[in-house]
Amino acid sequence: MKTDAPGNTEPQETPWYVYLLRCADNTLYCGITTDPERRLLEHNHAQSKTRYTRVRQPVALAYIEPSDSRAAASRREYAIKQLNRRQKLQLIASSPYLKI
Repeated sequence: MKTDAPGNTEPQETPWYVYLLRCADNTLYCGITTDPERRLLEHNHAQSKTRYTRVRQPVALAYIEPSDSRAAASRREYAIKQLNRRQKLQLIASSPYLKI
C-alpha cells in the first residue's frame, strides 16, 4: 500500500487492471497489472519474458478494466480466459474503458 501525499496517513490501494492485448497475428492475450503502460512496453520489448507475446509482436492494448484488488483482477482474468474468441471480441467492442 502507498500513501497519497506526505502527511496523508490513509493507505491507498494500488490499482489493479485486467487487460487484453491484440497481437500481430490477431490473437488475444489476457493479463493483469498495476501499470498498464509499463506492461505494454514490456510485452513489446524484444526480450519479453512472456513467451506468448514475445513471438507475436507488436501487441496493442485492446481492452482494459480496473479491479479493486489483485485477487479480484485474477478472478476476472480467469473468467475472461474462459470466454471464447467471439465473446472476447464482444467484450472489447462493448468496453466503456477503451476505444481503439
